[in-house]
Formats: sequence, C-alpha cells, structure tokens
Amino acid sequence: MHLIVSQLSIDAADPTALARWWSRVLGWTVTDEEGDGEEVELAPADGSATGWLFVRVPDERRVKNRLHPDLRPPDGSDQATELARLLELGATPVDVGQQDVTWHVLADPEGNEFCLLRSTPADLARAQAG
Repeated sequence: MHLIVSQLSIDAADPTALARWWSRVLGWTVTDEEGDGEEVELAPADGSATGWLFVRVPDERRVKNRLHPDLRPPDGSDQATELARLLELGATPVDVGQQDVTWHVLADPEGNEFCLLRSTPADLARAQAG
C-alpha cells in the first residue's frame, strides 16, 4: 500500500493573497478562507488534482525553490496566450540559469518559481502515441 498525497503545502507571507492569485491562475477554488488567515486551502472544484495549502511563515524566501509546479496550457490555448495572461496577472520572468529551453520560468507575487510548458495535454498525448 502506498501513501496518499493529501495536499501540497506552500509557505507564504500572505496566504490569503497568494491563494487568491493562484486561484486566478489555475481556475481553482479557495476552499477555506474562513479562519484567521494563517492557512488557506486551494483546490480544483472537481477534485481532479491534489489541493494546495498556503501556510503563513514569518521568514522571507531567500533561495530558489527546491520544488515547483510545471503548468501546461489547456487544450484550446497555447503557451504564448497563457504567458501573456500570467504576466498580466502579475507573474514575473525568472532566470534560474535555464539557457535555451522550450518552457518559461516565472515567479508568483511572493517569488515562488513555476514553469509554463509549451505543449497542451492533447499535444503531449499525440507525442506519446506517435
């Protein structure tokens, strides 16, 4: 028997603001905003993915993340469209030494890195089938 991932916890200076930002990025729902703002949950409404828990921490982030999400454009969109949308929402480009790659490294408003991949799920399925 294997363990089940309950959620991904993310340290944040302002859990509510960061959860709301990621909600706009992912289209997920902030599921627990009732408490004292020390922990805020975010999850897809259909339960299709493991939720994220934003937890208030007093210390500032100082180094590159050891873990980060890789995001894929949805079918019907593309990397350029999603990049423009993410930048409009306040994401910032980040250079982590990635050189010449097909993805974009970005940071959320608190500086947490994430990657925007090039292919959609349909593109990926075609590549794996072919």
